[in-house]
Amino acid sequence: MSTFKLPETRYALSGDLSIAYQVMGNGAIDIIMVPGVFSHLEFMHEFPGYTAFLQRLSRFARVVSFDKRGQGLSDRMSNAPSLEERMDDVRAVMDEIGARRVILFGFSEGCPMSVLFAATYPDRVSHLILVGGFARAADRMPDDLWQAGLEHTVKAFGRGEMIRTVIASQSRSADAVSQFAKLERLSCSPGAMRTLLELNRQIDVTSILPTLQVPALVTHRKTDAQVPVALGRKLGEQIAGAKYVEYPEGDHCFWVGDVEALHGDIEEFVTGHRKAPSVGLERVLATVLFTDIVDSTRSAAEMGDERWRRLLDDHDRLAEEEVSRHRGNLVKSTGDGILATFDGPGRAVRCALAMRSAARDIGLPLRAGLHTGEIEIRGKDIGGIAVHAAARVMAQGAADEILVSRVVTDLVAGAGLKFVQRESFEPKGLPGRWDLYAASD
Repeated sequence: MSTFKLPETRYALSGDLSIAYQVMGNGAIDIIMVPGVFSHLEFMHEFPGYTAFLQRLSRFARVVSFDKRGQGLSDRMSNAPSLEERMDDVRAVMDEIGARRVILFGFSEGCPMSVLFAATYPDRVSHLILVGGFARAADRMPDDLWQAGLEHTVKAFGRGEMIRTVIASQSRSADAVSQFAKLERLSCSPGAMRTLLELNRQIDVTSILPTLQVPALVTHRKTDAQVPVALGRKLGEQIAGAKYVEYPEGDHCFWVGDVEALHGDIEEFVTGHRKAPSVGLERVLATVLFTDIVDSTRSAAEMGDERWRRLLDDHDRLAEEEVSRHRGNLVKSTGDGILATFDGPGRAVRCALAMRSAARDIGLPLRAGLHTGEIEIRGKDIGGIAVHAAARVMAQGAADEILVSRVVTDLVAGAGLKFVQRESFEPKGLPGRWDLYAASD
């Protein structure tokens, strides 16, 4: 079975500390993703668009992401890491995976450290990509507002308030705020965040920018609410020969919104060419959900057409509500079920669980099947192997059963969802035996 699997989390030793990292793809060039102030290798895959962004880069590169020391799945420490220590961590990961020379992709707070690393070790960096970055952290907030801002950030830490500037377009969604709040808590503790922000306030790599000897691409979104675009422009201007690209709109996080232009600019900067967008056919990574009312033909015969139609209308209404509530896309009704897609597998499973509960309340026995893979977007419809796979998985289910493929369970590891393993099967028209799991409330 050729399908996406969540990268395995491994560890590199940096001094006495273990640094968590993941590798995606097997390209001839390496891209090291240097994260911003929040990171958690495994939970990040729950964010819509994040996995797909890395997967797109992995078409031409081996993409390596990591958690900085003191955060996410890396070892904790008593103090915030200095830029020098953060450089040690990057070098440790590079040595662990056997990467002699890499492309550094610095995001937000990760940009200054990426600059310092590239200037210090030009023989180990072939290209420098800076997204949503800055050179001097103190430029982001005036001194007279800094202390009050710090106290508010620490007091509100873990509640997801920072989504208002980091992913502003999703700040009105309760589910998105809750998800971001969890990322904050998984990244580090409030006290650790205070120490980190106080240290970051002192960061200034302005004097180093003219010494850079590696090709640099600086990108920024004009509507970035976390790091003002003026700081991105300044960063680009101070690096000799840097290519600066400004996008008219978008959030701070690079994986949110319209990312096609950013992907193209990165690929062209690194490889010298960019893949032309598919004409009339777009391929994306998604979790596909199929549902089906069990024994619908028999039920319709027993109830009569009028009563059955009312029940189907109730079913369609609750399906539309639950898919919308879980931020999915209702592709179509299949007559006695639905086809929907989600850019987060955890939300897809939770949607299926919610639909099963709601269907029980109106007396309908529902079954569902889920699989994560690449789909083809054909106007308002979808196609591809992942769609067929989800249908095959659903067909193995009994009434009130929600079955998922192995890749779904891999992707939602640590998300608090419960699964019971079922017998494997050989899906018609697809290679190999597939492991199946039943989701439970």
